Amino acid sequence: MGDQTLTFPRLEADKLEPHLPPRECSTPFVTLTFATSLDSALSLAPGTRTALSGPQSKAMTHYLRSRHDAICIGVGTAVADDPGLNCRIQGVGATQQPRPVVIDPNLRWQFTRQSKVLQLAKSGRGLAPFIITTTGTALSPEQQDLLEEHGGKYIALDRDAVTQRVQWRDILLALQSEGLHSLMVEGGGEVINSLLEPGANHLIDSVIVTIAPTWLGRGGVVVSPARRVDAHGHPIPAARLADTNWIPLGEDVVLCGRLAGSKET
Repeated sequence: MGDQTLTFPRLEADKLEPHLPPRECSTPFVTLTFATSLDSALSLAPGTRTALSGPQSKAMTHYLRSRHDAICIGVGTAVADDPGLNCRIQGVGATQQPRPVVIDPNLRWQFTRQSKVLQLAKSGRGLAPFIITTTGTALSPEQQDLLEEHGGKYIALDRDAVTQRVQWRDILLALQSEGLHSLMVEGGGEVINSLLEPGANHLIDSVIVTIAPTWLGRGGVVVSPARRVDAHGHPIPAARLADTNWIPLGEDVVLCGRLAGSKET
């Protein structure tokens, strides 16, 4: 699809409206969205870019980006895909672009001036990323200068004492302090699965999943949160969607809903 401008039909956009953040929201609104195969895989293997969405659902993704203040990915996706992380929906100007957010606790992403996200920021077709890292991680002055030159920044947060991971609530509060009140979490697998864990999934307001009519086979990167057990140690489902809505888009189908038992949207 290149860098061409995209359009998304108003009829389909209206169907998505109940699952999107309000035009004005003061508290963090989190949308979890990704494309998956019939066997719940995001890609054929770790670090392997895998096309799943058809053209209509790809346009939907860019429409969703237009309705959020920020879009979030993990460092593995940033390294593997060199993504642009901008919005190409017709009519979205430079001042309306979503802010890319990359979760990179150990500073694995060695971006350069040639990285697509910085090239788009330089040309006014996107924004430079905010990179979520951890307190005490040694920043490269050269990388920091390059990021800030394009309008991005590093945000260092403390690791949780027990899990040794940055907590999602802390990420959302940090982004809110930057004026970002709605976040679209796009991937990859580690980020999605961490958000679906019991300690974090109550933060999700909306789930929008594109399901492609294909099986990728075993060995792929799979969306599958850890198994839960009840008080007696018996296995129970990890999570379930409620208030679901199915939207056909080309050969794909889009499933919208909210996590049952999570906060009301």
